[in-house]
Amino acid sequence: MNGMLLALQFFTAVPINKELPLGRKEVTTMYVALPFVGAAIGFAMYAVSLLMLDVVNVSTLLASVVILLVGIVLTGGLHLDGWADTGDAFFSYRDRAKRLEILDDPRLGAFGTMALVLLIVVKIALFNEILLRGTGSMALFIAIPFLARAGLNVYFSTTRLAKEKGIAHFFKEKMAGNVVMGCSLASSVLVLIAVGWWMNSIWIPVGLSVVLAIALFVFRRWSLKHFGGVSGDLCGAFIEGTEVLLWMTVLCLL
Repeated sequence: MNGMLLALQFFTAVPINKELPLGRKEVTTMYVALPFVGAAIGFAMYAVSLLMLDVVNVSTLLASVVILLVGIVLTGGLHLDGWADTGDAFFSYRDRAKRLEILDDPRLGAFGTMALVLLIVVKIALFNEILLRGTGSMALFIAIPFLARAGLNVYFSTTRLAKEKGIAHFFKEKMAGNVVMGCSLASSVLVLIAVGWWMNSIWIPVGLSVVLAIALFVFRRWSLKHFGGVSGDLCGAFIEGTEVLLWMTVLCLL
């Protein structure tokens, strides 16, 4: 239970007004619980889509905007912040030390703003297309945030730290990486099987697994090359970018 509460406390905007232990067991359980927190956020977004389309009776475009806003509110914009900071750092075209310094800078620059706007526009367009098609929406809204965070756990567990400080360093030192990775991989397989059954398709789970594996491999190599390893902001960027790739994959296979 403490692991789930910690996942809500650190990775969402849900108020958990309780001092929780941060031992090895709790931090490990927190990361194991993280994909399930993502699934809960996805279910909330799906519920809002039903409310907007079936009760309020608005267009799919407006519903898509509201869905995105719900996701941002529930996560506190945490992952979007990582995406924007990563955009600022990478497109600065500076050396590795300066890029890491930019990641730590709370100010938003021009490249981060452009990356953020592009991501938001693409996500709205993807949600709009998914709502227009309507096929398997509930399963996808739950599965894609789950898989993106499960992929994050594998990325975080297998990649060295970019900095020997910060909250990512604290968590990585505390957690049992093999346990987190094993649980994330096993639960992802179950989710992919469930998606295939729900949507009566073998190609969608196969496509999602292949794209997720490629995204993990490429992003891991990219972050090692340009940043020297993993950081909290890069984790947020991974979640946001992977979700977009998975939604695009689904649209190509529907």
